[in-house]
Amino acid sequence: MEKMGQGLQPQAGTQNGMPSIEAMLRMVPGFDQLASPVLEHVASVGDIAEVPQGEVLFREGTMPESLYVLLEGRVSLTGTAADSSSAVINILGPNSSFVLANVLTDEPYQMGADVVANSTLISIPAVSIRAVVNEQPAAAMAMMRAMSAELGAMTRQVVDLKVRIAAQRLGAYLLTLVDEPRSRKAEFRLPVNKGLLASWLGCRPENLSRAFLALRAYGVETHGSRVQLHDTTRLRAYTGNALPDSDEIGQGVAAGRPAVERILGDAFRLRSNRSRES
Repeated sequence: MEKMGQGLQPQAGTQNGMPSIEAMLRMVPGFDQLASPVLEHVASVGDIAEVPQGEVLFREGTMPESLYVLLEGRVSLTGTAADSSSAVINILGPNSSFVLANVLTDEPYQMGADVVANSTLISIPAVSIRAVVNEQPAAAMAMMRAMSAELGAMTRQVVDLKVRIAAQRLGAYLLTLVDEPRSRKAEFRLPVNKGLLASWLGCRPENLSRAFLALRAYGVETHGSRVQLHDTTRLRAYTGNALPDSDEIGQGVAAGRPAVERILGDAFRLRSNRSRES
């Protein structure tokens, strides 16, 4: 694990009635497809860490030493442009691994990762993950599913930036924070500050404020970081976000796990568009 100061404190995975690392990895796309003996081995070399807000997991350009799996909290992935300006590429929530491609290929990170809310992570040595993939073809396919989930999230972000205005992007994000997708109303607190959220949505803080004002017409009420959605159906119609069907909800889409078939469809569409442009 990269040395990052005093923040990372490994915790035993089975203390105080806490689920085992193996059980927690079963909730993560890709890892849930691993055969039990393989997953048991991966879990045996992993450590749980409590990481405070503000900690840097890794910096852009460094070599991967660990694969991180986020169990609780929020982590932002940030990229740097040629002029040294930076932008938030993604904000990750629970049950997600990240930058798996760099870990598997042993290539430098193309983005940095910062903990933006107190988080619990599993850290797995990169060499162990690469060994498992090299030795187990089925494990390689499972890791490809996890990579497709990462690509799918970034693909949707690119599409949103191109086809939706800031208020629609914000509305779509707020809908992902609703615990019960079929509920007509919801209330929650923003998991990240508005400055970080604005960067992720591709707008300035003042534009984010205007977006919140525009969403009042669609039943969105805010009080600081607290958000109330008074009519999720109307907000979904405005943002173009269809309600997941019952099968998808049962598979975990509502908790932030999109169906892999939809992810792969997004990935191939993006690839085809790039091919036509080149």
